[in-house]
Amino acid sequence: MKALKTLLTTSIISAALLAPASSFAADAVAVNIVKGMASVEVMHNGKKVSIMRNQDQKNTVNPAFAKTSRKCPPFCIQPMQVVPGVETVGELEVLGYLKRISGGDRTLVVIDSRTPDWVGRGTIPGSTNIPWNKINVDVEGSFELEAEADSLSDILVDQFGARLIDGKWDFRNAKTLVLFCNGIWCPQSSINIKTLTKLGYPTYKLKWYRGGMQDWVSVGLTTVMK
Repeated sequence: MKALKTLLTTSIISAALLAPASSFAADAVAVNIVKGMASVEVMHNGKKVSIMRNQDQKNTVNPAFAKTSRKCPPFCIQPMQVVPGVETVGELEVLGYLKRISGGDRTLVVIDSRTPDWVGRGTIPGSTNIPWNKINVDVEGSFELEAEADSLSDILVDQFGARLIDGKWDFRNAKTLVLFCNGIWCPQSSINIKTLTKLGYPTYKLKWYRGGMQDWVSVGLTTVMK
């Protein structure tokens, strides 16, 4: 049953991505995203961007993501499931969400959880940068500074659509969030997801792109500078 559900989900995503004509015809390029799809058009900072794979078949990964070993902790390999109930997604699913956002869907946000210095090296077109330390609490579930709590409250209300009613968070009309960071060794987006679920954010409204930027660039997909 689970395998059938996965197959149906993949088919729906592929159909949605293929529906409108891409800016590049699939038969005009050698390296497609999937068979029959050369590119996906999204909006980034008010400008149209075509996401496609690098056409240079000798291209190699950006050196920033070529490193294999980082000190653990904190850069430990993340599990496949970050929190029970939170779906782990891949590149095609992320492209589907980005296309929906660019088509006017305001119920979704794709979030780059990395700090601005990393985002400046390149990010996924159509994503929104909200640094991980803006959506984080300490091990005791509290904040060192009141301003940190106020900042998170502003993000929950203004960017995610949550409401604070009588001191309790109401996420019934909150947006679906798709979070990512640098890769399977990066804990930033997973920390944010854990924080949000502790606050009561519904798990079905949280998606995790585990592979992050390292997987994105490893298949040559388009990146943009902020």
